[in-house]
Amino acid sequence: MKKYILNIFVALSVCSGMSSCSNFFDTDYSKGVDVATGLSSVNNIETALNGTYYQLFYYGFAGNYALTIGDVPTDISYWNTDKKHWDSFYTFTVLDTDSYLKYIWNYGYKVVDNASRIIEASQNLYEHSTKEQQQTLNTCMAEAYALRGYAELMLTNIFGHQVKVNGEDFSSQPGIVVVNKPVPALTQVTRSTIGQSYNAVVSDLTQSLDMFKLAGGDRGELVYFGEAAVYGLLARTNLYLEKWDEAMQYAQQALDAAKITTLTYGKDNYKALYNTETSNTESMFALAITNNTNWSASSIGTLWESYGYSPSPKLLSLYGANDCRTSVFNYSKESTATKPIFTGGKFSHFSSGNPARGTCYIVNAPEMFLIIAEANLRSSKGTFANAQKALLIVAKRNADIASANDLPVTTDGLMSFLKDERARELFQEGFRLYDLRRWNEVVDVYAINAPNIDFIYHNYKIANLTFPVPADEINAGFGVEQTPGWADTLPERD
Repeated sequence: MKKYILNIFVALSVCSGMSSCSNFFDTDYSKGVDVATGLSSVNNIETALNGTYYQLFYYGFAGNYALTIGDVPTDISYWNTDKKHWDSFYTFTVLDTDSYLKYIWNYGYKVVDNASRIIEASQNLYEHSTKEQQQTLNTCMAEAYALRGYAELMLTNIFGHQVKVNGEDFSSQPGIVVVNKPVPALTQVTRSTIGQSYNAVVSDLTQSLDMFKLAGGDRGELVYFGEAAVYGLLARTNLYLEKWDEAMQYAQQALDAAKITTLTYGKDNYKALYNTETSNTESMFALAITNNTNWSASSIGTLWESYGYSPSPKLLSLYGANDCRTSVFNYSKESTATKPIFTGGKFSHFSSGNPARGTCYIVNAPEMFLIIAEANLRSSKGTFANAQKALLIVAKRNADIASANDLPVTTDGLMSFLKDERARELFQEGFRLYDLRRWNEVVDVYAINAPNIDFIYHNYKIANLTFPVPADEINAGFGVEQTPGWADTLPERD
C-alpha cells in the first residue's frame, strides 16, 4: 500500500524508523501524492506542510493530549470522578501502556518526521526554483522548523526530566530521539540527552526565524506559525533552560512582533477573548479548530465540559473577587459544590456554546509578560522594578490591583506572587506541571473532597516525575530504551 499526502489539512502518513509501521496510520488515499516521490514540487511541499499542521492539531498531540498532560496531574485541576478520562494521570497510576502517552509520542514524531521531510525537500528544490518559488519555500521551511521545534520541546518535557530544576542541571539524562533529517524505516536509533534535545529545539526555532527573514516575513495569520510565535517559543525554551537574559529578550521580541503592549481587562472583555476560535487578540498562534474541523468527543473542550474536570478548590481560592479571569468559569445546572460540572472555561466558545469548537491558543502574550517578570527577578541583569512592571500588566486582570503599590515589595514576595499568577493566568494552557517541576516545588496533588482544599498525596517532590516512553515503542526494537526508574518517581500515599 502506498502512503499519500492528502490535500489541505489532512494527515501526511509517513512510516518513520522511530517506531514500527503499525504505530502510524497507513492510509491509502486515491487523491493524494505518494510521499516517496511526491515532494518534488513546490505545490506538493505546501500540501505536505498543511498535512503537518494537521498532525500538530490532532487531538493526540497539541489539539488535546499534549496540553492536557501539563494540567491534569497537578494541584490546579479537579476531577469529579464522573467519567474515566485521564484518571490514571490524575491519580498517578499511569502505566507505560497508556494510550494517551502513545498518541502523544506517535503524533509528536509525525510532526517531527514530516517537518524534516519538508525541510529536506525544500532544500533540494531551492537552487533550481524561481525567485517566487524560493520565497514560498523559505516560508515553508520557516514554518516546518517551527513545527519541529515545538514538537521536540513538547516531547522532551513530557518524556524527559525537567532540564533545569531551580538551578540544578539534568541535561545529561535521557531525552528524545533527535531528528535532523528523515529517518528511513527500520533504522536503529537512540535517545539523545535532554541537553542535546533542547539544543535541537533552539536550533530549529532559530533557523525558523532566519528563514522568515529570507521570506520577508510570515503569513500574518493566527493558525500558521509566524515570527511572534517563534520568538515566544524561544522565550519559553530559554525560561526552562534558566537562561534568563535570553528569555526576557525573546519574550519582548515576541510582544514587539505581535505589536502587543498591554492586555484585556474587565469581565466582559476578557470573556470575549474566548467567543470564537479566532477571537483571542492576545494570541500569537492558535490551532485551526473550527465548526467543521474539531474533535467532538475527543476535544480538549469536551474534557473540561463533559468529562469531569474543572478548576481545583485550591486554584479557585487564588482568584480575587474581582478577577476578570473567572468570567469564563461557568458550571452546568446539574453542578454541585461537591461534584462540579464545568462548561469549558477557556474552551467554552461562547458564541456557539460548543466547547468542542474551542481552540488551543498555543503562544500568548500573557505568558510573555510573565516570562519577562520572572526573568527580571532571577537574572543578575534584571531589576525588581522591571519585574513589577511586567507582572502588573497581567495582575491587573484582578481589578483590585491597580498599581505596583498593590504588589509585594520584596523579591521573595513578588516571586511567590508570580508563581500564583502563572497558575491563575495559564490554567488550561498546559504549563502547570513544568512550572512546579522547574521551581522544585513540594506539592499536594490528587485533589478530593470539593469544595474543600484537600489532597490524597502530600509533600510530593514533583520535580522527579517522569513519564515513560510508550511500551510499544520500546518493544518495536528500533533502539529506543525506557527511562530508568520512571515508575519510582510516582508519589506514594503517606
